[in-house]
Amino acid sequence: MAAPNPDTWWRSAAIYQVYVRSFADGDGNGTGDLAGVRARLPYLAELGVDALWFNPWYVSPMADGGYDVADYRAIDPAFGTLAEAEKLISEARELGIRTIVDIVPNHVSDQHAWFRAALAAGPGSPERELFHFRPGRGENGELPPNNWPSQFAGDTWTRVPDGEWYLHLFTPQQPDLNWAHPAVRQEHEDLLRFWFERGAAGVRIDSAALVAKDPGLPDADENDTTPYVDRDELHDVYRAWRAVADEYDGILIGELWVPDPDRFARYLRPDELHTAFNFDFLARCWDAAELRASIDTTLAYHAPVGAPATWVLCNHDVTRTVTRYGRAEDTGFDFAKKRFGTPTDLDLGTRRARAAALLSLGLPGAVYVYQGEELGLPEAEIPLDRIEDPMHFRSGGVDPGRDGCRVPLPWAADAPYAGFGAQTEPWLPQPPGWAAYAADRQAADPDSMLSLYRAALAIRRTEPGFGDGPLTWLPAEPGVLAFTRTDGLICVVNFADAPAGLPGHTSVLLTSGPLDEEGRLPRDTAAWLRA
Repeated sequence: MAAPNPDTWWRSAAIYQVYVRSFADGDGNGTGDLAGVRARLPYLAELGVDALWFNPWYVSPMADGGYDVADYRAIDPAFGTLAEAEKLISEARELGIRTIVDIVPNHVSDQHAWFRAALAAGPGSPERELFHFRPGRGENGELPPNNWPSQFAGDTWTRVPDGEWYLHLFTPQQPDLNWAHPAVRQEHEDLLRFWFERGAAGVRIDSAALVAKDPGLPDADENDTTPYVDRDELHDVYRAWRAVADEYDGILIGELWVPDPDRFARYLRPDELHTAFNFDFLARCWDAAELRASIDTTLAYHAPVGAPATWVLCNHDVTRTVTRYGRAEDTGFDFAKKRFGTPTDLDLGTRRARAAALLSLGLPGAVYVYQGEELGLPEAEIPLDRIEDPMHFRSGGVDPGRDGCRVPLPWAADAPYAGFGAQTEPWLPQPPGWAAYAADRQAADPDSMLSLYRAALAIRRTEPGFGDGPLTWLPAEPGVLAFTRTDGLICVVNFADAPAGLPGHTSVLLTSGPLDEEGRLPRDTAAWLRA
C-alpha cells in the first residue's frame, strides 16, 4: 500500500468527520462517547481513512451541539475523560489514522469561567474587555447596540441585569470573544499547544472568518458584512497560529464562507492556513454544468497560493446527500430553504450519492466524509418534541434544524437501537427502518454503499494519481463529466438521461453502479477507469 508523504499527508487525505454524540455509545447511556469511537477504530481503519476530525468534545452545556465550549482543556463527562481522548489519539495513530480537533475561536459558552467572571465584575471591568459588552441605544439603553444579523435566526445582542448588552453572532449562550484583546489571542495559542502536545495532528477552525470585529461595532447595511466577516486583522491571528502549528508539524483547516476568490486565497498563503473547507461544491445541485463550474472555480481559487482543494458532500450542519440529491427540483443546499416535509426519492438519491462519492473522491486534493455517508444514510425527520437544535427554535419552528443529519449511527441490524448502544434509547430517535442501513449488514453486501466507499478509498490510497495533483477535462457528451488524473486514471460521471459511452480505457477500476449490456454508463452513475 502506497502511504502518503508524511510531511504533506493533508494535501491528499481522506478525512472522516466524527460527531461523537451520534457515532457509537460505549457505555450504553444513549449518548455517543470516546469509548464508542475507540471500539470502532478497526472499522475506520478498514474503511481506509487517513484522519479523523472530531466535532467539539469539550465540556459544554450543549446549547449548540458542543459549539458552546465551557472548558477546552477537559472532555465533556458525557463523552469521557481527557485521558481517554489521549488514548484514542494514540490508538488511532497506531492504526495510521491522525486526529484533528475542533477549535471555536469566535465564542465560548456562557458557562465559561471568563464569561461568568465578566458578568460578576460589572461594567467597565477588565473581565468584560474579553467580550463585546456595550451600553444599549435608545433613551434608556433599551435598544441593542447595533443591527448585526445572527448566523441563526433571532437577535445578536442580549441585555444583562446591569443594563449592558453583550454580542453573540450565534445563540445567547455563545458570547463572542474580543479578538482585539491580547489575552484572547494568547489563550488560543496556548490551546493549540495543549492539543498538539497530546498528539493532535491538526486543528479545524470553526467560523474562521467571523472572529475579528470592527472595534466601533457600527451598523451594517443589509449586504455589507465587513464589520464582522473577513476582517484584514484576521490574517495576523492565523499567522500566529501557523507559527504554533509549525512547531508541531500540525495543520490548520479553516471553515471559511468567503465568496470573493482573492480574499479567500489570502487565508491559504504559505504562512497562514493549510486548507479550507469548500462549501461551494457542497451547496451545488446535482447537475453537470453546475458541478463542473464549482470544480473549476475551486481549483482556480487555490492555484495562486498552491494550496490543495478540499471536497465534501455533507457535514453535521447540512442535509444528507441521499435526501438532497433525491429531490425533484432543488438538489442544492441552502440553510434558508430548509423546510419540513420536502419530498424526496431515496432510490434516486442513493444512486446519485454513489456517483457523487466517486466524483468527490476522484478530484484533486483532500476529501471529507461525514459519518454515515459511507452507509448511505438519509436525512431523518425528528419528531417535534425531540428536536434539540437551536436553529429550529430560533426560526420560530419553520426550520427543521440540523438534528436530522445527526441521528445516531446504525451498527448492527439485529441489535437494540441498531447497535448504537445497549438498552437505552439514543439521545435522538432513530427512524423506522434504520437497521436496514447497519454497518454489519452492509459489510456483507458487495453492492452496498459501505462496500463502494471501502473500495474507492482503497484505490485512492494505492493509486498515486488520485489525491493532490492536476486534473484535465476530457471531451464528453452533453450532461457527462469526464476528466483525467495522472498515471492514466479517468473519472466519468453521467448526469444525462441516456446512457453514455466510456472514453478509451484498458480497464474499469470501479463503478458506482453496473454498466448496461453494451458497456455504457447509465444515468446518475460514475466510473473510474485506467487509460
